[in-house]
Amino acid sequence: MRIVGDQVVLREFARDDVDDVLAIIGDDAVTTWLSFDSRDRAQAVAMIEGTIERTAQEPRTEFYLGVTKRDDDRVIGFARIGLAGVQAGKLGYAVAAKEWGHGYATDAARTLITYAFRELGLHRVSAAIGPDNTASIAVVQQLGFTREGVLRDHVFTNGAWRDSVLFSVLAHEWSW
Repeated sequence: MRIVGDQVVLREFARDDVDDVLAIIGDDAVTTWLSFDSRDRAQAVAMIEGTIERTAQEPRTEFYLGVTKRDDDRVIGFARIGLAGVQAGKLGYAVAAKEWGHGYATDAARTLITYAFRELGLHRVSAAIGPDNTASIAVVQQLGFTREGVLRDHVFTNGAWRDSVLFSVLAHEWSW
């Protein structure tokens, strides 16, 4: 699978992406905003292996894709929609810290959500974001998501429970 956005390409992970993935999920600057703590090389390998295995599931319940720049196949991030409920998906994304501020997360999220509505026929996409993650909140707000509320003590990460702010967008609201 390969989905082309304005700035990025979303593609399936390959086993040789481990160093690029480790640079993302092994970086405390990135994982401080995610729902899991930093991971080591063995955990990065396991993550990629699990992602590759899940691509073969029928029906497919997860679209976990590497984010690359359009002119470079190296993974600079990831974008994921996990299917949950009836015609619903949960969005997640991350970009390597050295690539922050270039619009890659916004483009990756927009590209994957468009795919989810147009190709997967989803009705709703939600995103649960840490309340201090102003950059990620700005991404979903720019994309037209609506704030629904707070999920209290939603994830345990970095040694503490953390709330998440829940946002969503419905298919009929999607205008990209």
